[in-house]
Order: sequence, then structure tokens, then C-alpha cells
Amino acid sequence: MSSHSCPPPPSTQLSTPRERGGGPARGILLTGPSGSGKTSLAERSGLPVLRLDDFYKEGTDPTLPQLPDGGGADWDAPLSWDASAAVAAIDALCRAGRTEVPVYDIAASARVGVTGLDLGGAPLFIAEGVFAADVIEDCRAAGLLADALCLRGRPTTTFRRRLARDLREGRKSAPYLVRRGLRLLRSERSIVARHTALGAHPCAKPEALARIAAARAVDAVGAAVRS
Repeated sequence: MSSHSCPPPPSTQLSTPRERGGGPARGILLTGPSGSGKTSLAERSGLPVLRLDDFYKEGTDPTLPQLPDGGGADWDAPLSWDASAAVAAIDALCRAGRTEVPVYDIAASARVGVTGLDLGGAPLFIAEGVFAADVIEDCRAAGLLADALCLRGRPTTTFRRRLARDLREGRKSAPYLVRRGLRLLRSERSIVARHTALGAHPCAKPEALARIAAARAVDAVGAAVRS
């Protein structure tokens, strides 16, 4: 018997972006207060999207931070989120072009499945979520980062958009959502300041789209040079 193991068949053999003729993919981290429009902007970009909010911890996790008033888990605290798993997924997308990600049900505070995300050879993707800024440094140090953006706008507009969305989707009880919304309304500027301090560029949607387009242009030039 040969001492060399046989490679898997072509249908299952992992093909990295570099093996497909390009360099490793890079991620654009998109953060901002809840309700700031991250999801809609990511969809408008035309790039593959990794939903970082799917990496929330489950409601039964004993490490969940709690609200000081005894109102339950503090879902707006970074420790309510699994940063290491999110970075691992970003790393896999950049290096292999595909990964598996959890499917999270916010209303149930639980992971309800797993799905695959494949870049299809795309050299850029967006990783969007309220805690994206918390992994900027890790992604930059690993060479995975193309840009980091923080959407900002008028806090009252964000409040209305967030509350309407959360009530429509039944994410939590109405009283909880109103209390949370008012708390986030008061702290929105400090949230943006924190994301900025972590390395995200604060901007409105037009500038964010322009920076995403610029990142795509830079990658296109790099691909042309490599070819």
C-alpha cells in the first residue's frame, strides 16, 4: 500500500480562491447601531454577505451578560456574541471561499440550524452585524480585512426603523422592544464612538457604498495585475 494518501475526488476537494486563479478573498466589516441599515446596504452592494448576528449566543448560555435592572439578558453587550466563531467563519471564507454558519432565531434566542455560505469565487464579501467592530483588530492582524465601516445617522430615525422592524418580526415582546429601543436611542452616539475607536470608519450610506465600490476597484486592479 502506498504511503501517500489519495486526494479526494474533484467533487469534494476543497478549492481555495488562490487555486481558482485569484488571491485569497477579503472581508469588509460593516457595523453600526441596531436599525442603522446594515442589512439593506449589504444587500445593495451586490457582494456575498455573512450575517454576523447569527453568531449570537443561545439564551441558555450561562455566560450571557445580564441587564443591571434585572430585565434579562443584555443582547446589546458584546459578550452576548461569539466573536471567536465569527472570526473563524470570516477566516474560512477568506482562505477557502466557503464556510458553514449557524441559523439564529432571534425570537427564540437559539440557533435553529446550520447553512453553507459559498463566495462562488468572489474576491470580496461583507460581514455585517452590530458587533462587527469587535473583530476588526483580529481580522486586520490576520490579513483578512479590506475595510471596516460603521453606519451612522440620526438616532431618532434609527429608533423608528429598529422598533418597526423588531415589532414586525416579533423579535421579542413589545414592552421589551420599547425599553430596549429607548435605551439604544440614548446611547447611539456612544455606540458609534466605540465602533470608531475600534477602527471602523463612521459614515452614512452613500459614503459606505462608495468605499465598497473603491474596494472592489482595487481588487479588480490586483486581479488584472496577477493575470
